[in-house]
Amino acid sequence: MTADTEAKVEAAERAALELATVAESDRNAALDAIAGAIDESREEILAANADDVAAAEDLLEAGEYTQALVDRLDVDDAKLDSIVAMVESVAARDDPLGETLDARHLDDDLDLYKVAVPIGVIGTVFESRPDALVQIAALALKSGNAVILKGGSEASESNRELFEIIREAAQSVDAIPEGWVQLIEARAAVDTVLEMDESIDLLMPRGSSAFVSYVQDNTQIPVLGHTEGVCHVFVDREADLDEAVEVAYDAKVQYPAVCNAVETLLVHEAVAEAFLPRVAERYAEAGVELRGDERTRAVLADADVEVSEATEADWTTEYGDLILSIRIVESLRAAIDHVNSNGSKHTESILTEDDARARQFMTRIDASSVFHNASTRFADGYRYGLGAEVGISTGKIHARGPVGLEGLTTYKYYLEGDGHLVATYAGEDAVPFTHEPFDGTF
Repeated sequence: MTADTEAKVEAAERAALELATVAESDRNAALDAIAGAIDESREEILAANADDVAAAEDLLEAGEYTQALVDRLDVDDAKLDSIVAMVESVAARDDPLGETLDARHLDDDLDLYKVAVPIGVIGTVFESRPDALVQIAALALKSGNAVILKGGSEASESNRELFEIIREAAQSVDAIPEGWVQLIEARAAVDTVLEMDESIDLLMPRGSSAFVSYVQDNTQIPVLGHTEGVCHVFVDREADLDEAVEVAYDAKVQYPAVCNAVETLLVHEAVAEAFLPRVAERYAEAGVELRGDERTRAVLADADVEVSEATEADWTTEYGDLILSIRIVESLRAAIDHVNSNGSKHTESILTEDDARARQFMTRIDASSVFHNASTRFADGYRYGLGAEVGISTGKIHARGPVGLEGLTTYKYYLEGDGHLVATYAGEDAVPFTHEPFDGTF
């Protein structure tokens, strides 16, 4: 197993060197071929996914899986439509490679260029959503990177089918090197990958904080971590309560199984009695389980909704399901402190008509995305106009928030000279550098 994994990584490493120089037109042609192949292979994809879902439902019944996991796993025709559209969207994005980020004259006929290039070989480990495999592969191909894909065992049939479709479709374009995309399946293969720091340039794990920490602690490869989303919506004392009900509802109910769904609702004490019964009724209609602090339970005591007692663990839990914790806070500062103490630096939102209070919240919150009068569900690479995302980075280096094409590039310097010597610019009669920016491209 170790030898097989090493062979796949080494093949990806060789392919990365070639893919970095493939023309944008060829990369786009391969993406168009992938989109078309997925669209034409619906029957096979849905059959493979049905096997995964059936197995997952058995484990759900046995208490080993959650409903949220099964929901993320399920693929239907509408989801396939969105997958195809996503690949087409990535193809339509501007080329992230070859852009001259900076150019300057160091001296006459001595010009320095800073140019965007691929990172190289990217290793990814992701959760049960089969569409994640397609997103990651599409973004890697567009950005000229080879990619190692490791999905969850619960999606093994779906992942195998999608991988083969992507691999074969891309190979229909002669310029695309074989081996640029690899699928590994065994859990033990992850540990092999973690040791291959000379071949893999970046790891992008998507999962729990514990798993991301495990990866970071067991590799020398740079890690761009995507951890859980403990997201908050804060209903301020100056909120438009009609709007707040709709936004808070959307943030939880629109798709509760994803990392940008709200998990804790914070409500300013000045509007709690007017707001909470209204939003609680909407949540109850959608089957949301509510957990509240003592003040929340008191406000909702006479409402026709059940609210269980929230524990300290609830404030730091990503439910990924129709469960919501609610806390009443006495001030804007208390809301900020709660979020910074309990959040996962993913996505936070304030609902208020007071721009100054919104700005205070947005600038003092430590998170990759902070919104004003908008659902946390907007935190998404496609919605941000990035084409798609390989994940949402809750760290700060080298990319943050939804990681799209730009997050999969780095840069290198090209220097054009004409027999220039460093000795000319050193010593007692040193010639000075000009260091003048100019608008040239490499």
